[in-house]
Amino acid sequence: MTPRTLLTIAGSDSGGGAGIQADLKVFAALGAYGTSVLTAVTAQNTRGVDAVLPLPPQTVTDQLDSVLGDFAVRAVKTGMLGSPAIADAVAGAAKAGRLPHLVVDPVLVATSGHRLGVVAAVERLLPYAEVATPNCAEAAALTGRPVGTVEQMVVAAEDLAAGGPAYVVVTGGDVAAGGEAVDVLSGGGRTTLLRAPRVDTRHNHGTGCSFSAAVAVRLAAGDPVPAAVAAAKEYVTRALTGARDWELGAGRGPLDHFGWSR
Repeated sequence: MTPRTLLTIAGSDSGGGAGIQADLKVFAALGAYGTSVLTAVTAQNTRGVDAVLPLPPQTVTDQLDSVLGDFAVRAVKTGMLGSPAIADAVAGAAKAGRLPHLVVDPVLVATSGHRLGVVAAVERLLPYAEVATPNCAEAAALTGRPVGTVEQMVVAAEDLAAGGPAYVVVTGGDVAAGGEAVDVLSGGGRTTLLRAPRVDTRHNHGTGCSFSAAVAVRLAAGDPVPAAVAAAKEYVTRALTGARDWELGAGRGPLDHFGWSR
């Protein structure tokens, strides 16, 4: 059997918890073959991001042409884009129909506070997304309004879905919601709240990357968006639960992508 092939377009995390490295781990854990297009190199670990170097846009285009010219890519996810010029290169490929089942994780700021992207770059790509997966901070940056409650998440998801992506999931892992982790999915004329027990762990580095990568895997398998999002949320909840008690690095460690702790 030939595994389904997916593509991640994102930055490198030298600590292995987020970005390209996390995406490839998720693809492998869920039975898919991962290819990659690197947009930037970062120096980072569990404590934070120390440096960021975006790659030349032509280098990103060359990687895209190389991968897409050889592999039958079934779904694509993007993370950190690095610059508006890189976003233009990726958006050009999306506009040409070369990025199927596109999932856009609009990475803007790392949990350490280091800026990893600009709103204008993300906005170039959103009209081509089948699913966009901003967290609350990213949704606030994209809408220009506070997003700190479930009610505000609903408004942001609906507004962003009306402006381009077929579906938007505003992830609410940092929102206080009575012991639950609530995400809001909007699209197809409906808005749905997805609930799961909140996992009490500081080891959540790369949660957004992992979630969007898992959505892409399920879309590649033929799931409709609501089912793909629900399956991705279940996967991330398991990965967070597995990481609760381990110690990888001195800061916010990565998820347990492969179920090592189970």
